[in-house]
Amino acid sequence: MMMSTIQDQTLMDPASSNTVIDTSASGFASNQATALDSLQSQALVRWTNDALGSVGVEGDSQMYLRTLLLLLGATFISFILWWVTKKVLIEVILRFAYKSKTKWDDYLVKNKVFSAIAHLVPVLFLDFMILTVFSSFPLIADFLLRATDIVIIVIILYVILRTLNSAKDVLIEKPRLKDKPIESYFQLGKIVIRGLFIILIISIAFKIEPLVILTSMGALTAILILVFKDTILGFVGSIQLAANDMVRIGDWITMEKYGADGDVIEINLATVKVQNFDKTITTIPTYSFISDSFKNWRGMLDSDGRRIVRSIHIKIHSIKFCTSELLNKIGEIELIRNYIDEKEKEILDFNDNNQINKTVLLNGRNQTNIGIFRYYIQEYLEKNPDINGKMTLMVRQLDPSDKGVPIQLYTFTKTHDWVEYELIMADIFDHLLAAVPFFDLEVFEQPAGSDMRRLAQ
Repeated sequence: MMMSTIQDQTLMDPASSNTVIDTSASGFASNQATALDSLQSQALVRWTNDALGSVGVEGDSQMYLRTLLLLLGATFISFILWWVTKKVLIEVILRFAYKSKTKWDDYLVKNKVFSAIAHLVPVLFLDFMILTVFSSFPLIADFLLRATDIVIIVIILYVILRTLNSAKDVLIEKPRLKDKPIESYFQLGKIVIRGLFIILIISIAFKIEPLVILTSMGALTAILILVFKDTILGFVGSIQLAANDMVRIGDWITMEKYGADGDVIEINLATVKVQNFDKTITTIPTYSFISDSFKNWRGMLDSDGRRIVRSIHIKIHSIKFCTSELLNKIGEIELIRNYIDEKEKEILDFNDNNQINKTVLLNGRNQTNIGIFRYYIQEYLEKNPDINGKMTLMVRQLDPSDKGVPIQLYTFTKTHDWVEYELIMADIFDHLLAAVPFFDLEVFEQPAGSDMRRLAQ
């Protein structure tokens, strides 16, 4: 009976001489530290009471004055602890971080992790002193204990979040992770951590078990899904982008639906930021890269060249069989002289062997000015030092249309650089457009106002 009575007794007012600590066999080991703290608190309270009693302060006045003095003392010591931690310990850590060769400590300093820890020390001391200071006011002590516990949890949350920011900065600098959506993973981790800490804060503030809160949240799942729909879709999108290697930071992408044409500079949980070539920023929902189509130019940049696909439209009425006079004229072109001679010999032999009547130019085999022009373009591209001869090189004739006969160049430059690419392509078409009249061909173009005026005259 006596043991049972002792087990039911708990620590009450440290100023009271009737204070008893749980001394049962099961609780003895776990309460050793609590008993020591309680004895120290009792000694501090009694010393303060004795000091106040020696100057004639008794009764309720002694209780209130003791509480005030202990509160001022605890506050002052907390300030000293904060100053020592902030101004002395942190300064030592900062000097060590700046002198060390590792980068992780530099990022911890940059993200103010140690500054957050400095705020934790005085709050822990206040939390430790509350029962001693407000030993005669259990309701106030209970409220302040919960408040300081919440503050401690918030500070720990900031320490964790800032540490995660430091880890993110370190990982982003890793060459093999530079193009991965690291930001998305850390944002998701922060959301989960914040959710757990919010549950913990609610649990402390209202004295509710965390499991009860989690159980109650089950009924709010549908609402949470609606509220965090974009976040959930963004997370799913970022995971699929990373798993399928669809988009990396630094990729050049084109997404016409959102007017995006530029380099990916950031991949977040909810959005992907694209810096367009005019230096504007386009923000695109991450999930849109899964649900909508877009063009990624990474394959071109990783290849050995950049493609040129462009056509020259030839007027149909300028296409004709080559007469001997035209062949003699074109035969002076160094690049195709041997081809024309060999081809003409082959055609003459064919016509002679088959006794073709060549009084009509249409009879038998003949060379055409557009066919020779196609061959000239092929030879010109093959001899061009800026063209990658190891990749596809083709000059083809497309279907005739109301704009004439398209002669399309399909080839690749050796460079990926945009400026160089445009210069090479411009040089090629400058030459070919100027070469068209040498083959008695004409380039198609829509009539201009001057053409209409000449026609009227």
